[in-house]
Amino acid sequence: MTPFLRRIRLTLEMIKFEHSVFALPFALTGALLAWMDEGFAREGALGKLGWIVLAMVAARSVAMAVNRVLDADIDARNPRTKMRHLPAGLLSRGFAWGFIVFWVAVFFFAARELNPLCLKLAGPTLIVLAFYSITKRFTLLSHLVLGFCLGMAPAAAWIAVRGSLDPRILWLTLAVTLWTAGFDIIYACQDYAFDVQSGLYSIPKSFGIARALWISRVFHLGMLVSLLCLVYSFSLGGLALAGVAAVAGLLLWEHRLVKADDLSRVDAAFFTMNGYVSVIFFLFWASDIFFLR
Repeated sequence: MTPFLRRIRLTLEMIKFEHSVFALPFALTGALLAWMDEGFAREGALGKLGWIVLAMVAARSVAMAVNRVLDADIDARNPRTKMRHLPAGLLSRGFAWGFIVFWVAVFFFAARELNPLCLKLAGPTLIVLAFYSITKRFTLLSHLVLGFCLGMAPAAAWIAVRGSLDPRILWLTLAVTLWTAGFDIIYACQDYAFDVQSGLYSIPKSFGIARALWISRVFHLGMLVSLLCLVYSFSLGGLALAGVAAVAGLLLWEHRLVKADDLSRVDAAFFTMNGYVSVIFFLFWASDIFFLR
């Protein structure tokens, strides 16, 4: 493997490229709901899915790489993250910025191919995604900002298909925002001591780990309520409701994995369970949209 390709591989490892699966199924659900609302009639709708996927991958790659660059000094001081690629010296900041510039260009290109409104919103979207990386320095609401970064995905996919925004899809934006904020709180519990020491902001630091886990549960309950409102708004059927029930079961399992005095299974709760949540949700809802309409 050439040095350049090795650096590309390391960069994809750094941004955990495979975790694009978290938000992508919700974005595709937003696109399918928009397509369904038009009676599956719009020409070229299937082709748009490819551009939506490319835009999603590009946006996430930019967001994660910016986060790693801006947090490199913090990561170097945190025992849990000091071996990440930038603080460990496996990658240079210059190469990471080049990677960011490439994916910014891809994101704008994909947005242009979708429709004029997507192109107009591309810049503000990237600003919001980059803004998250500094929020932990001044607000405990950073978890909700991260949630909104992912929550924008289904609304953006709707705009990509329809060229305008329907307020009903914002129920899915709210659901994804609360889901992401909930599991990010769980993940942040690992850094409770470091956040206290370094002066960073988080819900676990502000309320303690036990109360933070309860806040996470409330957020996830809010997610389920938002999904039920979405079912009602689009008059979806039994498979969509079954999908909400499946998500509820997975979230319950996720919360059973993590306890205030035992965070040893946070990675299983964060990476494995949330991957299941998004994929299983999409399978149920896509089946409802295609087979029960």
